[in-house]
Amino acid sequence: MRLSKEQLHELISKKIHKAGLTEDHAAGVADVLVHADARGVHSHGAMRVEYYAERIAKGGINNNPEFSFEKTGPCSAIFDGDNGSGHVAAKLAMDESIKMAKENGIAVVGVKRISHSGALSYFVQQAANADLVGISVCQSDPMVVPFGGAEPYYGTNPIAFAAPGKDGEHITFDMATTIQAWGKILHARSKNESIPDTWAVDSNGEPTTDPLKVNALMPIAGPKGYGLMMMVDVLSGILLGLPFGNKVSSMYHDLTEGRNLGQLHIVINPEYFTGLSSFKEAIAQTIQELNNIKPAPGYDQVYYPGQRSAEREAAYEKDGIEIVDHIYEYLTSDVIHNNAYDNKSPFA
Repeated sequence: MRLSKEQLHELISKKIHKAGLTEDHAAGVADVLVHADARGVHSHGAMRVEYYAERIAKGGINNNPEFSFEKTGPCSAIFDGDNGSGHVAAKLAMDESIKMAKENGIAVVGVKRISHSGALSYFVQQAANADLVGISVCQSDPMVVPFGGAEPYYGTNPIAFAAPGKDGEHITFDMATTIQAWGKILHARSKNESIPDTWAVDSNGEPTTDPLKVNALMPIAGPKGYGLMMMVDVLSGILLGLPFGNKVSSMYHDLTEGRNLGQLHIVINPEYFTGLSSFKEAIAQTIQELNNIKPAPGYDQVYYPGQRSAEREAAYEKDGIEIVDHIYEYLTSDVIHNNAYDNKSPFA
């Protein structure tokens, strides 16, 4: 099933509102999910709606949060999300980060006590659209074996970065610190597809290609990915006084409780460094030079980070966003949720 951005946004927004969020907050969630689907990151798009709807309906996402924003210094602040929608809280916190960076050159804003916030690329692109450099990191529940370990300790703990170029072109980088995000395994399950044997291990710690047998994920590049996920956990958990490591709440353990997750936005104003014009010129030059590099055998060209996602988004603008049939059927149904996630193993 193919839908326009507007059609998909309306379906998601209506379902989330029906689950209990206000219309404004439901639309904010839909903004981030449609962004993900439009860029081909379906693991963070419409397939997540039923999970959010169940958590909202059961009280695990506050449908009437009292957000607060407190400056702790000229370039630092804390945004308290009161366990409301992580998408909305992270979006509003980035708005405040942008204002602060415009005024003072840099902003470091901790976003605390939130639910899952979706694709981080959305938030760093907010910064890039304002001619600023954006960095965002967030913690997630323990699903990854540390290098040399046999038990999960850290989450997929993603990192995102965006920098503005010319004519609306941005370099955008959004990655999990695992070889693959858990959402990609969920996406493989939804399409009955196998996964590469480098993504995850089964209950015996052996590599598996069956997404239904996954018992833990693996960090990228062994000890390097392990170090990166530790860094993210420190910046978005310990730094904000929140649970960390294997004490981070599970996505599925108890959908009646808030998750108290953390996220950190760092926003840099190029005008305070090399100057905005020269910065954007250099980014544009980087983009062009990367595209002009001779491709290796088996590759059509070298892409700059975020280019293929931007091309998918342009194609979807023309042809519509492809949504799996059973997800479309759920979105168009009267069902709020099917009680499919509460108290389930994260690998169930």
